Amino acid sequence: MAFDMIEAMQMIAREKNIEFDAVLETLQASLLAAAKKKYTFTDNISFKFDRKTNELLMLATRKVVDTVEDSTIEISLTEAKEIDPEAQIDDELDEYIDYETEFGRNAVLTAKQILIQKVREAERDRIYDEYIDRVGTLVSGVVQQIDKGNVIVNLGRGEGVLDTKQQIPRERFRQGDRVRAYILDVQRSVKGPQVLLSRVSNEFLRALFELEVPEIYERVIEIKSIAREPGERAKIAVYSSDDRIDPVGACVGIKGVRVQSIVRELNNERIDIVPFSSAAEMFVSRALAPAKVVNVDVFEDEKKMTVAVEDEKLSLAIGKNGQNARLASKLTGWKVNIMSETDYNESKRMEAEMLVPVGQLDGVGGKMEERLADADIGSVQRLANTSVEVLTRIDGLGVKTAESLLEKAKEFVAKLEKEFQKKLKAKAKEDAKAKKKADESSPAEDLFEDDSEFVTEEDDVLEVSAPSLDADDDDEDIA
Repeated sequence: MAFDMIEAMQMIAREKNIEFDAVLETLQASLLAAAKKKYTFTDNISFKFDRKTNELLMLATRKVVDTVEDSTIEISLTEAKEIDPEAQIDDELDEYIDYETEFGRNAVLTAKQILIQKVREAERDRIYDEYIDRVGTLVSGVVQQIDKGNVIVNLGRGEGVLDTKQQIPRERFRQGDRVRAYILDVQRSVKGPQVLLSRVSNEFLRALFELEVPEIYERVIEIKSIAREPGERAKIAVYSSDDRIDPVGACVGIKGVRVQSIVRELNNERIDIVPFSSAAEMFVSRALAPAKVVNVDVFEDEKKMTVAVEDEKLSLAIGKNGQNARLASKLTGWKVNIMSETDYNESKRMEAEMLVPVGQLDGVGGKMEERLADADIGSVQRLANTSVEVLTRIDGLGVKTAESLLEKAKEFVAKLEKEFQKKLKAKAKEDAKAKKKADESSPAEDLFEDDSEFVTEEDDVLEVSAPSLDADDDDEDIA
């Protein structure tokens, strides 16, 4: 082989970042494919690369015989002695094939095409292997092209795709802009591996904090959870096992320099940093900041809380279009029903009025009522919230009786709950009318004005109950 071809192969290996041996194997496969077009049998063809002379030898092994029946695999003794004077019958002789002249132009072009194809495949595999290991990390690149809203990012050795759904709303890119994103996935395609990028993922925000806050990168501070509405607002819960370290202060930085850097990266997306607490009530209260929580009712089975806030802070707790409460719910993982303090006290009063003595439930006699009272179950509502296991601990109550009582109690309470909700809606409607009259005589105020400052997933689970909402709407969830 000519030295310039070896040099060209070495250049390909350097430019494509592929091992030289891989290029050499690809060339051998290409030459073998060309040989198959000329010879009917190629199993006896092999290659040998001489690293001293930088020469690739193509050899055909034939057996020395007296009478040649197949010239592709056999050679006569006379011909063999011309190649090797010491050749004997039954010896196997390697004969050099001058492929540069033997195969012709078409065969060489075929070998070249196969070589180019194999090199491309090897390069694609290398890019895939490189980026598949970087899934879940930050990457930086330059905007190369914008196609129907999708941004093609030059990452250096490969290209990334920032889909329109993975871009922050109202964010605009131009060719040549530098962009930072999170690698979601790497997929194989006909055109080569596709590196899928994201700027809206919660993990993108986590990675930015790890980059800007050394304490998070070093795991001194832990990000417990993230709730985010890209381009608008985000909440993160942080925790430090070291009492000497303030996790919120460390994330904010001196004069807010750390968090402000992230805010600029996210197109001025507001970020609330919330100190994590293992106590669910405390965690939810902190997540609803800056509104002050005055009462919390926890329903463990439903993973739900009813939260009462100061009347004048109700709009802050809910936030603009329900955003603050919705993010707090996603951050904590609890369904949150927000009420004003006045409405909360009123609902408690109404609930107390609607408590029904357990003796009024069908099937509960005098003795049964006394036994239930001894177990601190004096109302039908309390009975409905009791488990079968607790009821069977009462003397004289078997499993079947306990299940029957529990079912009746739940049905009874369900009817009471409907009546209770009707009363709440009626009151909310009256309050809404009263507010409307008051608004007609004074300038209107934005119900959901959000004056909170820096204080610091997934279905919409927020349930908001407030007299200022539309009382005619049967679904009072703010999503």
